[in-house]
Order: sequence, then structure tokens, then C-alpha cells
Amino acid sequence: MSDKEIKVPNIGEFKDVEVIEVLVSNSQSVSKNDPLITIESDKSSVEIPASFDGKVKSVKIKVGDRVSEGDLILTVEQSGEEEKSIEQKTIKEAKPVRKQNQEEKIEKVIQTQNLIKKDNSEASSASPKVRKFARELGVNINEIVGSERQGRIVEDDVKNFISSKINKTSDKTEAQPKKIVSEFSHSDFGEIEVKDMPRVKKLASTYLVNSWTTIPHVTNHDEADITEMEDFRTSLTDMYTGEKKKITPLAFIVKALVASLKKFPSFNSSIDDIENGKITMKNYFHVGIAVDTPHGLMVPKIRNADNKSISYIGNELKTVSDQCRNLKIDKKEFFGGSMTITSLGGIGGSFFTPIINYPEVAILGVGKAQKKQIFFNGKFEIRTMLPLSLSYDHRIIDGAEAARFNNDLKENLGKNFAYKLAV
Repeated sequence: MSDKEIKVPNIGEFKDVEVIEVLVSNSQSVSKNDPLITIESDKSSVEIPASFDGKVKSVKIKVGDRVSEGDLILTVEQSGEEEKSIEQKTIKEAKPVRKQNQEEKIEKVIQTQNLIKKDNSEASSASPKVRKFARELGVNINEIVGSERQGRIVEDDVKNFISSKINKTSDKTEAQPKKIVSEFSHSDFGEIEVKDMPRVKKLASTYLVNSWTTIPHVTNHDEADITEMEDFRTSLTDMYTGEKKKITPLAFIVKALVASLKKFPSFNSSIDDIENGKITMKNYFHVGIAVDTPHGLMVPKIRNADNKSISYIGNELKTVSDQCRNLKIDKKEFFGGSMTITSLGGIGGSFFTPIINYPEVAILGVGKAQKKQIFFNGKFEIRTMLPLSLSYDHRIIDGAEAARFNNDLKENLGKNFAYKLAV
């Protein structure tokens, strides 16, 4: 019998670091590479392994102690046979068979993860680093079967557990939502007529379902004071004929929206590659306009709206609306937008929750302008108020940014709109 000391090895930049976990106790047998303690610095946590086999004779440190390179961790008692086997083990570990054994071990763990259901009431043995790793991946560590000694869990076990779940899911047929079937047919209650769904609505339904199920929608409601803008709009006349010019309020809103998009570029982005952590920032301003047609809703784009006057935008809105209603618009005009405006102002209503036009990240809903008594300049006045409903993708835009965007939009449509929009 002989005693050997295991000390803290060279651990790089770690110095005077705290011991957060002692993984062995007196009289416990350990094998080479078994973790003995876990130390943690401000940057990360590290396990210190055993450098040879033996039985723990005396643990010299405890949780809370601070250690550096060369500090004594514990003493190990070795028999003559164990000392003799160290050299033999070293030779065996150098052989290529070790790689094969590791692969077999990983395969065995994956199979174990698939077949064994662990009792969640049992506390799992794992270092804080591994527990944090599991939490970040959304895994309950108590469901994982550890591959190390005494069921201790390491990072590879967490990865294998997730891999087994993914493989198990892919082996099954993709679950479809259960279709609810009524016990009675509609015809049991009276005369009915079955019609084909309009083709445009069929196409739109796929995009709408995708948007609603994949994008975390939040809608910000606000009102813009457009009194001066409406007074200006309704007073416009042709400088040659003297006739009254009719420009839809939507043309002013398009111009105001472009001004806000320039100030808040995250609203002028797309998230079609968000799985890879990529966001597409657009340097163009193509505003989508939701057009109500007998065939269904269509969303053509007003291209390069930043370079067009309000009068020109007003004429283009009429043109693209007619093309949609007559089904004479190019399919390409429905793609490549910056942000969409959907307006119910010509029909009625105030606030609503518009669905984002994927892969855009926001959509502006506009209700019908109404005259309201508002406290303005120290007194109550009748003002023209425009309801705004801004839906946004909460993965890209937070609530504070959405509120600031709405405030800026309200300014662009407010009393200084002519200056703001460079009319």
C-alpha cells in the first residue's frame, strides 16, 4: 500500500478560484479521469479529474475553498496491483481501440436515452456548467441518464438526449391537427349551397396561417391627430384648372410611413432566415397596400415610395387597385415589400389586429378617421383622430420601439406633416 497526492493541475488563467462542488468522499474508489471537484471562475466552470486509480484516503478541501495550481485536493491509497496496472492502462489507452470504445459508449448512451425512462424524482448528478448547458437548451436534466460513473451527467449526455428526441420525432409521421367533424351535416338543418373557395383566398390562406402560427404577434393601438393634414388635403386644387384635387388619405400615410421606416430601420427588415440567426435589412422602400377585391385580398407594392410625391403615389394607388380588381397585375408585385398598410377607413371601424405579411416584421392597420373632442392647447377642441393599429414581430421589435415608431408616425401625420414629408 502507498499514498499518492492529487493536486490542482495547470488550469491556465484560473487562480484563487472557488470550489463549488466536491464530487468524492473518503473511502470512495476512483478511476483515472473521474471528476473529483468542480471549480468556477467569473468566466466558466471546470472539473478537475483524478490522475490515477485508487481509494480516496483523505479529502483536503471543501465547498467554498479557493484553490490555485499546486494546491492539494486529496490523497489516494493505492495497492501494489493498482500501481502495476497504471502502466498497462496507459499502453492500452494509446491504442486505436479507445476510439472504438468511445463510439460504442456513445451509441449505448443514445440507445439508453431512447429506451429508459428515468424517474424524475431522482436528483441527477451533474456539474453547474452541465446544468446551465441543459437549461439553455430547455432540457430537464432529471430526465437524462448519465453515462459517467454513478450516473453522472456530462455535456455529451445532454446532446445525445436531444438527438434521441429529434430522431424519435422524425421516425414518426408528422402529427396533423385533429380535424373536428360535426355529428350532423349542415344540410340536416335546411337548404345549403356549396361553392368553390376563390383562388386568391386559397393562396392567401396558406400565407396567413403561416404568419399567425410562426410569428409572435403584438399589436400597439394609438391615435394620430390628422386635423391639419385633412384640412390641407381637402383644400387641394389643380393649379391649372382650379378644380379640386382628390388625393386619398392613404397616399399621405404611405409617405409618413416611409419617413418612419427611415428612422427605425428594424421595421424595414425580413426574417425569412431567422433560423440561422440572420435578418435582412432593406435599403429600399416598397410599401405594400392591402386591396379589397371581389376575388379576395391582394397586397401589391408601391415601389420606391421614398422617391415619389404624394400626388404621384395617389395616382399609383388607383392604378394598382384597378389592376388587382381586374386580375391584370404581375405576380411579382406581391413580393419584396418593406412593410404593409391595411386600411379599413373607407368602410368603417376603429382598432383591429392585422396579421403580419410574412416575411415582413410589421403591418400598419388604419381605421376610419373620426372627429373627437380632444384636450388640445389648453382647451377642449374638435379634432380629427385616425386610429392606428401596429402589429409587429416581437422577436425583432420590442414594445418600447413599437411605441416610439407610432409616436414618430403620429408626428409625420400631425400639424407639421407638410414640413416632415417635404410636400
